[in-house]
Amino acid sequence: MTEVSDRQPPRRRVPGPARPARPGGGRRPGPGARPARRPGPSRPAPRAFRLGSPRPRLRMIGLALTLVLATFVVRLLQVQAVDAGTYSAKAAQNRYVVHTLPAERGGITDRNGVALATTVDSYDITADPTMFTREQLEVDDGPEQAAALLAPILGQKPEDLAEVLRPKNKKLRYVRLARRQTPQVWNQIKDLKTALTTKTETDKSAVNVLAGVFADPSSKRVYPGGDLAAGVLGWVGADGKGGGGLERKLDKVLAGEDGKIRYAQSGGRQVPTAGSTETPAVPGSDVELTIDRDIQWAAQHAISEQVEKSKADGGYVIVQDTATGEILAMANAPGFDPGDLAHADPEALGNAALQDAFEPGSTAKVLSMAAVLEENAATPGTHITVPNRLKRGDRLFKDDIDHPTWYLTLNGVLAKSSNIGTIMATGELGKTQAEANRVLYSYLRKFGLGAYSGLGFPGETKGILAPPGQWSTSQQYTIPFGQGVSVNALQAASIYSTIANGGVRIDPTLVRGTKGADGRFTPAPEPKKTRVTSEKTAKTLAQMLESVVDDEEGTGTKARIPGYRVAGKTGTANRVDPATGKYHGYTSSFAGFAPADKPRVTVYCAIQNATEGSYFGGQICGPIYKQVMEFALKTLQVPPTGAAPARLPVTFKP
Repeated sequence: MTEVSDRQPPRRRVPGPARPARPGGGRRPGPGARPARRPGPSRPAPRAFRLGSPRPRLRMIGLALTLVLATFVVRLLQVQAVDAGTYSAKAAQNRYVVHTLPAERGGITDRNGVALATTVDSYDITADPTMFTREQLEVDDGPEQAAALLAPILGQKPEDLAEVLRPKNKKLRYVRLARRQTPQVWNQIKDLKTALTTKTETDKSAVNVLAGVFADPSSKRVYPGGDLAAGVLGWVGADGKGGGGLERKLDKVLAGEDGKIRYAQSGGRQVPTAGSTETPAVPGSDVELTIDRDIQWAAQHAISEQVEKSKADGGYVIVQDTATGEILAMANAPGFDPGDLAHADPEALGNAALQDAFEPGSTAKVLSMAAVLEENAATPGTHITVPNRLKRGDRLFKDDIDHPTWYLTLNGVLAKSSNIGTIMATGELGKTQAEANRVLYSYLRKFGLGAYSGLGFPGETKGILAPPGQWSTSQQYTIPFGQGVSVNALQAASIYSTIANGGVRIDPTLVRGTKGADGRFTPAPEPKKTRVTSEKTAKTLAQMLESVVDDEEGTGTKARIPGYRVAGKTGTANRVDPATGKYHGYTSSFAGFAPADKPRVTVYCAIQNATEGSYFGGQICGPIYKQVMEFALKTLQVPPTGAAPARLPVTFKP
């Protein structure tokens, strides 16, 4: 059986006429194929893109790199070879720091070695303001918190401290909060810092607001006696230099020489392995004064009480060794505490006993008597009839009290402090008044009036003493009894020390010597000595001055000291008001020495413008003289001489 197949036999293609090719080639579309695109305009064939050669650019980059490297090489050679020394020095300057090593200031002691001024360790409290910012503490009121803690310790207002801790200059890294604080103050601050640090370790929200507070070691001048002898000692300023008194005069001796230390530092700390160089500081020398602390205290206590009691402007007391010229005490009232100048009265600063010029009054009559005796114009027993009034020039002169005609000896003129009697006695110094003036002037100069004392003390006045050719008509007669001429308290005291020393004036001294760092004591130079009157005249004057105190007719009876012979003189002078330049009030004074027949101590007291109670020198200064002299004689263990006073006659019967 024949099998029938469904496959159709292949058709044979019969060659036919050739057909044109499809545009663009390809097959003819069959069923379902996309219609052929219509032939469009022919497009030019795309041109091939050619890259440029990289070699020029590479050459330029290479050249630039070569120039940069060459620049670095040149700079490197400059730094390491050409300018190596300069940069090394700059590096050393930044790496090494130099600090000053302050020299310890020398101390000041009295004649017995008791400290009057000394130096102790202290600290300047400082801070770094950048450590109080919010970035550092993460609180906005860091300065205020720190100020609140520090204010009670430093004794300052919190708002003032906060202002310092928050400076306008945000880059400021160092401020000083307080100068020269005691170690106890710094220990308080350190304890607070430690407590805050401990708290931050356990309480993460706590902040140590005192982390930026530090201390710089410093030194502080201390005056153990407070206001004792402040006028003599002076003070030390904030810059560490003497600002007044002996602290200023002897500053170079006391200050010493600062040293230096140079060391490497990193991060503000010393690098121990880098080494250091140090020039040690040379301590200042200690100064020993002639002052006796106990006698100084007695003088200062006595004058302060009387000034307060009399409601006076002020007063001074000088105590001097008659044989050596050494000043044993120099007290002023009112005074000041040199260790607390912030609370001191500016008008009380200084040393009024040397800086005030005033008319001495009757205490200067001893100068007139010295001239009269030395020139043999009269003797202590010379009779002088003293009227109630005396006309000289264009003025009528009188004594302190109205009186009938007195019949006095020259000794009595001094004892009763008669102005009229003194004018009459000094008139005998020359054939004419002009000649008498010249003779008197020469003695005033010999006794030290109108000249500096020799101490070289800052601010000391030499007083006022015009040449005799310039004396006015009234001055010719007032200068003999102490008006129309001005002195300071030390000059007035020195007059009586000269008489007590047998007529030889010794320049007063305040410094006995110095002790250097090696402990060697160097005594002060010997003071200058000048013969003013003969020993005979000085002895006679001492006897006449005894009458002022010992005789019932004398004006100085309140200065008597039981067991001792006392020579002295009262003074009550019209006072020139320094504010107006006119006479207002009185200068009350008393001067003298003891024992009168073998002098050892001179005491001078003056009170300015007493407004309550008596203003007579014998009444308010006589008791001070007695109190201070008694204390000085006992302190120096001066025994009474036991000899009877001369008791020269005061009056005579016509």
